[in-house]
Amino acid sequence: MNTFGNIFRLTTFGESHGERIGGVVDGMPAGIILDLDAIQQQLDRRRPGQGNLTTARNEADKVEIYSGLFEGTTTGCPIGFSIKNTDHHSADYSEIKDIYRPSHADFTYDMKYGIRDYRGGGRTSARETACRVVGGAIAMQVLDKLGITIKAEITQVGDCKLHGTEEEKAAQYEEIVSAVKMQCDTIGGIITCRIDNVPVGLGEPVFGKLHAALGGAMLSINAVKGFDIGDGFEGVGKKGSEQNDEFYAENGEIHTRTNHSGGIQGGISNGAEIYFRVLFKPVPTILKEQNTVNSKGENVVMKAKGRHDPCVLQRALPVVESMAAMTILDYYLLSKTNKL
Repeated sequence: MNTFGNIFRLTTFGESHGERIGGVVDGMPAGIILDLDAIQQQLDRRRPGQGNLTTARNEADKVEIYSGLFEGTTTGCPIGFSIKNTDHHSADYSEIKDIYRPSHADFTYDMKYGIRDYRGGGRTSARETACRVVGGAIAMQVLDKLGITIKAEITQVGDCKLHGTEEEKAAQYEEIVSAVKMQCDTIGGIITCRIDNVPVGLGEPVFGKLHAALGGAMLSINAVKGFDIGDGFEGVGKKGSEQNDEFYAENGEIHTRTNHSGGIQGGISNGAEIYFRVLFKPVPTILKEQNTVNSKGENVVMKAKGRHDPCVLQRALPVVESMAAMTILDYYLLSKTNKL
């Protein structure tokens, strides 16, 4: 299950400490002049080694595109790409190669496959999300032409909801995460994503609901443990009379006076802004002693080494935007198959 999407599809490959990670984009419309700098800019937002609050692993994350372009324009053929891994320290993981790290996928991968790449988490590492950012950055260039915009922001760190200007929110984020890092611990939070100018009619009935597709896309991201759309869980305490989005007509167009639904009703976009929240758990790798078990079934004590993020939220922003972009473009293309 390494392929995402229906018509616009991304297949990824590679492990955290392998030679390369990469992917293939299928279903990209032909005739789009691809801005390679824009793709790299998105990757630069995600890449590690950008400051004191991210892992010190310093990858350039320079994407190389091998196919699907002619003179800078998409041909409709598969777009193949890769990113070289250059700063992996596999020796950092040699001491825990037989240990199941708490809340990691070590145990489940061993039980499922009977073998696992313990170096940096192998395929389960968030390193793989760089490939998603490439696919998403490509999808965004089609959405741009359609006037559809996607913007994600950090709205909560731990139990603290961020407020104020972007600069004030950034300062609050840094203060909280710095304090947690000093404690050799990690912290999670919430990213809110907004998608504007989505046309009415994206989404399929019953099993292809647009919000279900967005939820599946977000829950496929490492460390994501929750998703809600519109008022979501906060709307549980409201009555129907408070929650319903009333319609009104103006200048020949139909709109809703409120948007508690988050832009999707019956699994289909209604033309209002789509907004949803994504909950990220604290990174499970902490620089403290933890009790666990090894592959022999023995109780052991471990302490992680290496380079790790105290909080993934900042680097996760382009990943959330990318998964949203691929989902929306995929469902836009699907909508063109519904009627003549």
